[in-house]
Amino acid sequence: MLLRLLPLFAASTLSAASVSTFAGNGQKGYSGDGGPAASAMINDPFGVVRGPDGAIWFCEYGGQRIRRVDQDGKITLIAGNGQKGYSGDGGPATAATFNLPHELRFGPRRGNLFVVDMQNHAVRKIDVKTGVITTVAGTGQPGYSGDGGPAEKAQLKQPHSIQFSPDGKHLYICDIGNHVIRRIDMKTKRIETFAGTGKAGDTPDGAPVRGTPLRGPRSLDFDRNGDLWLCTREGNQVFRFDIKAGVIRHVVGSGKKGFSTESQPAKQAALNGPKGVAVDAKGDAWIVDTESHSIRVYRAATDRLELAVGTGKKHDGPDGDPLKCGLARPHGVWVDDDGKVFIGDSENHRVRVLRP
Repeated sequence: MLLRLLPLFAASTLSAASVSTFAGNGQKGYSGDGGPAASAMINDPFGVVRGPDGAIWFCEYGGQRIRRVDQDGKITLIAGNGQKGYSGDGGPATAATFNLPHELRFGPRRGNLFVVDMQNHAVRKIDVKTGVITTVAGTGQPGYSGDGGPAEKAQLKQPHSIQFSPDGKHLYICDIGNHVIRRIDMKTKRIETFAGTGKAGDTPDGAPVRGTPLRGPRSLDFDRNGDLWLCTREGNQVFRFDIKAGVIRHVVGSGKKGFSTESQPAKQAALNGPKGVAVDAKGDAWIVDTESHSIRVYRAATDRLELAVGTGKKHDGPDGDPLKCGLARPHGVWVDDDGKVFIGDSENHRVRVLRP
């Protein structure tokens, strides 16, 4: 939950909230660098994050690029030449190639940018001062190996989501192809398996973190208490890892696929391919329910799941009323420190923002 400090708006004020387009004109492509972000063409935005510089940064899964929107609304290219590949390490990030970049986070110490390069089975780092890109985890080949050794020599399989622990000592990776969460010690650079068995399976409520199966660990975040939240794509559930107790708590999702516009008891609610999660300062979890084209929110105070944005059907907007604004297979979500929620509205080729 890095950089998120202020309480967000309560459920009773959602009716007064509004959605608007922050970046992208709805056309798939690449254009507009140096100009207004809302007029630019972008391609399949996924992960989105607020940087230490105050700008919004996001990755273009289909465009093979990382772009940045400054506080004046101007968009610029940070990394990627638009071609699929795995090249550029040791050189300028703008000349590098990616293969479906999925998510990005900033390191808590030096503020460097870390990117999940999903189909390259790697996590890469961009030095924000020099612009040089390097690989910090993964060999470029899919597999499940390397625990106990250097992360750059380990094999991952389609990593999707990353997040730093609140103390900055570890980088956690959703190694979804292996159905595990891996963890890198940022001091020693060594990698280990933190959770999961390597095979998909049910995750019982109250089960120990170590040795319990996961079913498609897709996206993760930390709350202000230091607990890790995880959404499972195939499992259609959301869990909270109680780090101190060493157990996994089932929080959201019946495990069945489905969608409802009504507020429901969280554990009884059906999800449909959740692929993003962000936890705010109140402990509410904002869930990207991708296959239902919506953003749903778990309210910690009531233990219920509510619809925040979307209609349940694939559509492009319109901006305005959150519950009338259609989304198209959204992926990324970021909870800002002033109450805004940024959404990677992937197949509408827009980044949208929900304002209280």
